[in-house]
Order: sequence, then C-alpha cells, then structure tokens
Amino acid sequence: MKHLCIGTAVLGAALIGAPVLAYAQMAVDIGKREYVLACTVCHGGSGKGDGPLVEYLKKPPTDLTKIQKNNSGVFPFDRLYQVIDGRKAVGAHGPREMPVWGREYREDAAELTRGFGISPQNAESFVRGRIISLIGYIYTLQAK
Repeated sequence: MKHLCIGTAVLGAALIGAPVLAYAQMAVDIGKREYVLACTVCHGGSGKGDGPLVEYLKKPPTDLTKIQKNNSGVFPFDRLYQVIDGRKAVGAHGPREMPVWGREYREDAAELTRGFGISPQNAESFVRGRIISLIGYIYTLQAK
C-alpha cells in the first residue's frame, strides 16, 4: 500500500510538473515559442523555408532569413505584421497562402479569457503581443 501511495504521488508530480517545466523553458522567449508552434512546419527551424511540410505545399515558403536583405536592408515590421495577422486582406499581397494567425490567436484569446471578464480590447492586445513577439524572433533569424 505504501508503494502504491508513493508511486501515485510520483506519477502525479510528473504529470503536473512536466508541462509546467516545459512551459517555463519555452516562456523564456515567447517569440521563439510562437515560431516553433506556428511556423517551423513550413519555414523550418532555421527559417530557410525547409520545414517538414514543404513537399506538400503548392508554393515554397519564404526564406525568413532574407526578409531584411530582400528589402534593401530594412526589416519591414509593418508588412510582416500584416502578413502574419492576415485578418485584413491586403490586395496588393496577392492570394493568401499561409494560415491567418491573427484569427487563430483571436480564438485562443477568447478561450483563454472566457470567464475572466476581460474586454475585447484586452483580448486584441493579447493577439498583438503574440504577433509582435513572433516578429521579434523572426528579426533574430535575419542573415548578417
């Protein structure tokens, strides 16, 4: 009986502690966490457009390491924000090929804030924060 109680306690601690520890390690860089969760499947871990789903895409993903270089040395923060957010169609950008992360983040915000009395404005701040963090991480991938 004593071994059963100890085993149950160890299992319980592992089940509770593992996700907390994993989140604590990822929480160090929110932008990197967003990138890993949303972008690596297409853009790859290094951002070069070599993710595991590339062979299934009609159009190859952008090499994110060359964004600044391809924009005369200027990192186009606003353009990137619009592409990632995607909720507002930008006609000049052509047809939408990647997921609309702004909508996904908005749904996450609604779910996470439900029951806490958080206003739509604060939920939108949550969305903006995730996108800005992601862009910040993409900035660190730029080729020197």
